[in-house]
Amino acid sequence: METLDIQTILTFGFALAVVITIFKSARVVPQRSNYVIERLGKYSRTLDSGFHILIPFIDKVAYIHTLKEEVIDVQRQTCVTKDNIQVGIDGILYIQVIDPHKASYGINNYRYAAAQLAQTTMRSVIGQTDLDKTFEERAKINEEVVKALDEAASPWGVKVLRYEIADIELPLSIKDALEQQMRAERERRAAIAKSEGERQAMINVSEGQKQEVINLSEGDKMRQINEAEGRAREIELIAVATAQGIREIAEAINQPGGQEAVSLRVAEQYVKEFGNLAKTNNTMIVPAELANIGGAVAGLTEILKVAQHKS
Repeated sequence: METLDIQTILTFGFALAVVITIFKSARVVPQRSNYVIERLGKYSRTLDSGFHILIPFIDKVAYIHTLKEEVIDVQRQTCVTKDNIQVGIDGILYIQVIDPHKASYGINNYRYAAAQLAQTTMRSVIGQTDLDKTFEERAKINEEVVKALDEAASPWGVKVLRYEIADIELPLSIKDALEQQMRAERERRAAIAKSEGERQAMINVSEGQKQEVINLSEGDKMRQINEAEGRAREIELIAVATAQGIREIAEAINQPGGQEAVSLRVAEQYVKEFGNLAKTNNTMIVPAELANIGGAVAGLTEILKVAQHKS
């Protein structure tokens, strides 16, 4: 019975040793991860993702690294700008392990070192920048920090991908001054915009008045032209009508009895006009030839004959 118990214990112990040995020797490396293996305390190899067998009690996993991009929060720190203004700046650092061997033996803690180096580099960059430009040139500042960090982290087997300034904290007095400056700038822009609007409105009004004057002058010009053309046409029509009347009178005179009709018409007109003259004046001078109306009419008739003969 005692022998059986000893055999059972030995069997159980052997099985336990086998399980421990298998556990120590078998390793499954996850995707995007690397295991650094040491053999008897010395670097042996780097295991990529997959299933691997180690030598029990001789090989051991010394370091485990992820090849994924890592995000490190850089703690807030006080920096002094070029114009001697203290600002509090914190940021976020993005890094990635590209050489697990260097990341294991090149530096003790690459995450802590990268964060500290980011802080010192940021203080150096901010010290060369004015306060106003720290807000305007964030992208440039980030690029300078990444460049400095990447050069320093290269021996560590770490790639610095980017750095982003998360926040910039200003003293209260500087905040008040900046707010007043921004308020003044907004008021200045509003005044400029208002003056530009008034200027444009005045230009528009003057252009309208100018166009109105031009239109009125053009209208007056066309009116005068039309009136002149109307008067010219009127004169032309009167002249044509008069000439036509004279021609018809001349033809009527040449007809039989025309001379006698003209003499009668002249005598009637003479008497009528003389009567009108007597009505309008209290005193009048009577011509000596008044008694001889026939002579006057004969004289006028002779004049008409001479004019007709010339024509």
